Amino acid sequence: TGPMSLECLGNLLRITLSAEYFEDKYFSLFVVDQSGTAWELDEAMAAQCGYTVTYTTQRGIEFHASALSCHSHLEKDVFTVTIQIKASHTPDMSNATTHLKSASCHYGLWSPRELICESNYMEVSVKREVPQTIKDFVQDEPEDWTLLFPEAKAEEASIWQIVFHQPEEKRALLVSNAWSAGYGLNTTDSRVLLRVPYTAAQVQLVEVGVLLLAQQAARLCRSNQMPSLQDQGITFSVLRSSTFYKYQWVILMVDTAVACPVDGVDYTNKTITWTVPKYIPPLYAGATVFKDVLVEAGVDLHKLSAKEMASRKYVLLNELKAITMKIPIGAEGGYYKTSVSNGQLGIKYTINLFLEHQWEDNKWRLTKHTIIKEIETPFEQAEVAITNNLNLSARLMNVTVGTFLPDAELVNLTIEGVAVAVPEAVLHGYLIHRTRYANGSTAYVIQVPLDAPSVKKEYMREDMRAYTLNVTLTFITYPSSETFVVPVIAVLAVKDAVLPSARGFCDGRNLHLIITHGNVDQNWLPFISDWHLTQEAAQKYNYILRDNGTHLAISVPFLSPHVSYEGFHNSAIKASFHLTLKDGITLAQRRDFSVSCIFSPSELIQCLPNGTVIITAIKLVGGEDLDTAQLVLRDRQCKPSLVTEKTATFKFSVNTCGTSRKSNSTAMTYENEVLYFRPDNDTPIYQLKFLCSYAVKQTADIRYESKKNPLPSIKPGFGCLTLSMKLFKEKSYSEPYQESEYPVVKYLREALYFEVELLQPKDARLDLNLDDCWATSSQSQDSLPQWHILNHGCENNKDSYRTVFYKVNYSLRVKFPQHLKRFEVRMFTFVQGTSLLQE
Repeated sequence: TGPMSLECLGNLLRITLSAEYFEDKYFSLFVVDQSGTAWELDEAMAAQCGYTVTYTTQRGIEFHASALSCHSHLEKDVFTVTIQIKASHTPDMSNATTHLKSASCHYGLWSPRELICESNYMEVSVKREVPQTIKDFVQDEPEDWTLLFPEAKAEEASIWQIVFHQPEEKRALLVSNAWSAGYGLNTTDSRVLLRVPYTAAQVQLVEVGVLLLAQQAARLCRSNQMPSLQDQGITFSVLRSSTFYKYQWVILMVDTAVACPVDGVDYTNKTITWTVPKYIPPLYAGATVFKDVLVEAGVDLHKLSAKEMASRKYVLLNELKAITMKIPIGAEGGYYKTSVSNGQLGIKYTINLFLEHQWEDNKWRLTKHTIIKEIETPFEQAEVAITNNLNLSARLMNVTVGTFLPDAELVNLTIEGVAVAVPEAVLHGYLIHRTRYANGSTAYVIQVPLDAPSVKKEYMREDMRAYTLNVTLTFITYPSSETFVVPVIAVLAVKDAVLPSARGFCDGRNLHLIITHGNVDQNWLPFISDWHLTQEAAQKYNYILRDNGTHLAISVPFLSPHVSYEGFHNSAIKASFHLTLKDGITLAQRRDFSVSCIFSPSELIQCLPNGTVIITAIKLVGGEDLDTAQLVLRDRQCKPSLVTEKTATFKFSVNTCGTSRKSNSTAMTYENEVLYFRPDNDTPIYQLKFLCSYAVKQTADIRYESKKNPLPSIKPGFGCLTLSMKLFKEKSYSEPYQESEYPVVKYLREALYFEVELLQPKDARLDLNLDDCWATSSQSQDSLPQWHILNHGCENNKDSYRTVFYKVNYSLRVKFPQHLKRFEVRMFTFVQGTSLLQE
């Protein structure tokens, strides 16, 4: 009870350490001798002294001690073993708790020879017999013994030396040397003991045959004679030895040969078959008569009756040549444990079988051979079940992983390439619950919010989104400390997709498209056909592209390469702009948006007061094969001055290019055509007529007064001038806007601070004067509409907010104040009627 429990099993003691108590603790195991000294147990000491430490399926620890172990206290028919355990939560064993446990067990009558095959050692003990004539002899001078054999101990009965019989030689070791070599030797009042680790140097591997002709076997059985076996079959670890011990003044020798099976296990048809030969030559050397006495078997050191074996579907066959046990894989009494092979998760079935064979021969009389055999089936790969559930109301992914055997534990998760320990997973939004079932197995439930950054969201169709959890779980097995990983990829389809929507509108010069983002287009990109619309690409064509996280706004001028035109007649032109959103990874087309507006044809023509006409011809939908560079006016020598894929712009005087004119009492009208001819064909396939009308009678009242101005003192000159115009951030004119900061965003009526400077030549005799300064709605200085900020060097008196001039003074930056002019303009926008032409 408590942290430790004990059980007496014949000549063995078993102490079990509680898995619940010692879980997650570091511990050391000691054996306490009769003087109270604690000896820390390691593998070498355990094999030499008759101790075995094993792990159970529930992660408990079992300690076995032989009745004749090194530190056992024998008194009458009772042996007592005392162990000490120190347990701590830290590897340095600080603040360790000490547990002391003494256990006493009764043991039965000893056979003349007893053999034990444990998992880590072989043990043989034989009855120490002294002939009666020697017992009756009285030694006169006991000191003569030690003078003759000083290596021998002075006790009345003790082992002197051991001789190993090997094929090539015999080798003798004194007791002290045998102990140094790892052998365990001891004598009691009635027995001589030899204990041999399987790794000892003198241990040999010998094959023992089990194949006998039936007639020969039957004949030998009838004559009670020993059969001769063929040297083939099952491998045994064998040590052939003779042990010499003294009794008073004589040296006595006993045969201490021992043999334990190494293999003999087969796995077929989901059954374990364990075969142990009956006739093991090293154990019956010198005997001529053999008789079976008893064969018993069990599990975990417990003998099972025939009825108990049948209920578990065990089969025990006591045949002439061998003893065979057959155990169905997975049967009661064994257990499954986790195994890892090349990183793959698997299982092995393990069972601790127990076989006791007793026989009589004419050398030893009765021999008891006890074999404790842990059998483990080959690796069998296991699949991990992953169940995916959705808690939609809480927006949680619930993923159940497993089940796993009790000896496997989850230690960390790999989230987006980062390994995270289980206790820290909550910081990443992961809640992990461990579920324990009645049979000891476990499963892990992982809860992750759908909105966690590590959960990938992907648009599927219509209103569906796919949520993908991709996490790798790392497990460790106990006590082997092997690791394996379980990739978890869980996908859920949820009806919560919000697609982007759009609205479009136009002003007098531009088409605008404003897209409201949904929850699926975070990685969608704007495309015009196959052309990715980036900020750099938009600036190239004077497009405006803005994204504030919730809305994507695109503005394109009426005359743009990516605007299509149709429905062209005298009163209207239909202009359309199409935009596509594509997946940023696959470039799959997701959503199409467009805006169409009706524009006046007057947008295509400018009739300037000086008689210059600027006309832009456009390519209509359906005329994709038309080459705008081949458009001409009536005079085919007049070709476009500016050509794009969809437009051709002509600039000419009304008196040229075949322009005709008509007049009446109020106006003069000039008319021409833009034409397109196919080669060797004088019939145009494209014809755009246009006209400009000018008023014939127009008067203007001009007030003036005459002044006598002095004669000009400035002489005309000719040369190259270099000038710059900059926009500054403040009235101090200390910091201009850099090129990377454009376009600059300003609100209506905000002040703009301009500076014009004559850079070259640096001539103090020169003065810079500004004549005209005007604003346009595009980068072309000739485009319309225009608004004059300065007119003949003066403010525009039609401005609601007049231009303000600032005096320029000498400074470290300004060497020639007369080379600079500074003025302030209030921010404005172009309007047509009540409509904005642009923002």
